[in-house]
Formats: sequence, C-alpha cells, structure tokens
Amino acid sequence: MTAARMPLSGRRAREPADRLARPVFLACAVLTAGIVVAVVGVLVLETARFFGVVSPVRFFTETSWTPFAEDPRFGILPLLAATAQITAGAAVFAVPAGLMTAVYLEHYAGVRTERMMAAVTMALAAVPTVVFGYLALTLVTPLLQRLRPGTEAFNGLAACLAVGFMILPTVVVLTRSALRSVPAALMETGLALGATRGRVVARVLIPSAAPGIMAAVLLAMARAAGETMIVTLAAGNQAQLTWSPLEGIRTLTAFIALSSLGDAPSGTVRYGAFFAVSAVLFAVTWGLHATGRFLMSRRRAESAA
Repeated sequence: MTAARMPLSGRRAREPADRLARPVFLACAVLTAGIVVAVVGVLVLETARFFGVVSPVRFFTETSWTPFAEDPRFGILPLLAATAQITAGAAVFAVPAGLMTAVYLEHYAGVRTERMMAAVTMALAAVPTVVFGYLALTLVTPLLQRLRPGTEAFNGLAACLAVGFMILPTVVVLTRSALRSVPAALMETGLALGATRGRVVARVLIPSAAPGIMAAVLLAMARAAGETMIVTLAAGNQAQLTWSPLEGIRTLTAFIALSSLGDAPSGTVRYGAFFAVSAVLFAVTWGLHATGRFLMSRRRAESAA
C-alpha cells in the first residue's frame, strides 16, 4: 500500500515514530563514534607519556621484557614474537582445514550433510574461549607431553591448536561466502567442457575467490592475535624470545590481562607500559581487519561489475 493510499489514521500513527527514529539513530551513531574516539585518544595519550620516559627505539628493538623488575626492561620483541607465533600457528591449522571444509560444504556435501555440518560449525563458534583454554591445558598439553617428553606444562603449541579450533568457524563461514560470490556458470562451464568437479574447484573457483579467501584468513588471524583467555591459560607467562613451540611464552594479550590486575600504580612507567602494549595490539589487529575488509569490499565490487 502506497503512502497516497494509506489511511489518514495510519499515516498519523507513523509520523511520531518517523520523527523520533532519526534522532535516535543519530544519537547511537554519535555515541559509537565517541566511544571509539575516546578509546583511541586514551591509548594515544598514555602511550605518548610512556614514550616520553622509555625510548621507542629500545621499546621495539630490545629483547628483554621485565617491567616489574627492580631494573625494568621494556623490550616488546618477546611479546610480539609470541603473538606472531600463536597467530601463525593457529592459521597453519585452521586455514587448510577451514578451506577444505568450506569447499566440501559448498560443492560436494548433500543437503542433509551440509545442514548438519553447518550446525556443528556454528556450535563450535559458540564455545567460550575459556573452555578452549582449559581443554588445551588439561587435554592437549598432557598428550603433547606423552608424544614429546620435555614439553613444558605451558607451551605455545597447545595454545596454537586451541586458537586454531577457535578461529576455524570464522575461516569456514567467510570462505563459503567467498566461494558463493563466484558465478555458478563457471562450474557449469567447466563440467560441460569435460573437466572433473575437483579440477574446476582447484583451477577455477578457488583462484576466482582468492581475494575473499585471503580476507577470511586475515580476519581470522586478527581474531587469533587478539585472543586472551586461551593464551593466558595454555601458553604461560614467560616473556622469552624462543622459536620452540614446546616452551612457555607470553603474548601481548596475556601481558594486558595480567597487568589489568592492578599491580602497577597509576601514573608509573609500568602503568604506561600497559597502554603502550595495548596500542601495539590495536595497531596489529586493526591492520589485519582493515586489509581483510578492503579485500572483501574489492571482491564485492568486482562481483558487482
């Protein structure tokens, strides 16, 4: 029913709601933008104060992180290396498994199987991260210690596997979205030319969906880099620069979680280190998110064209 044909009483009833909707939506948008500006502003201000005491060069190049020692050191490299280790290790597990799962659900699974596995994937996404961390500590680590004696009780490998399970639904869902954006005519044309389904998927569909798949990987890695509970429970709290995944490590998020307990008095350089590390973590996750979103928007534009 058009506005011209709508009864007068109906139009009058909608007018107050229409007049109220605009300021309400505007207030929500302003509140959201204000919160973002406030958070970024506090991070920038406190980080600038921290770098007024600690040299940025030392902060990004030194390999010792002991902010609560009598002679504190603020070299963030061990925390960055641990975060990169967890993020990359989780991606090594989740990306191949997620890609193969998405391809199977989109092009091979029957309707009933697809619905069942999609439900399982959504259920996996609903598992609290603290549960993943507890399972990594009580199940994965003992198994690793049986397979490889000498594995520490807190280690990076168990955390990588748990974080990989956590980001697996993200990879599956976003990869399926990328595969759906590829025109179905490509599959039909390939099959009509005599190619097998697997060959069309590997040689045509996946390359065509590559920007969207890469965006899915980056967004999943951003979530892995920002994960807190799993790495705090499973990876340990040893700020050391090590390449061994069987040793304990401390990530950016683990330090932030432990620093938020209030051990550092407000206004001290140790208190400022919390904000400096938070700013670095924000820059890392924002960069991954921004790159992923850019690739997704570029893929949508190409599909629309």
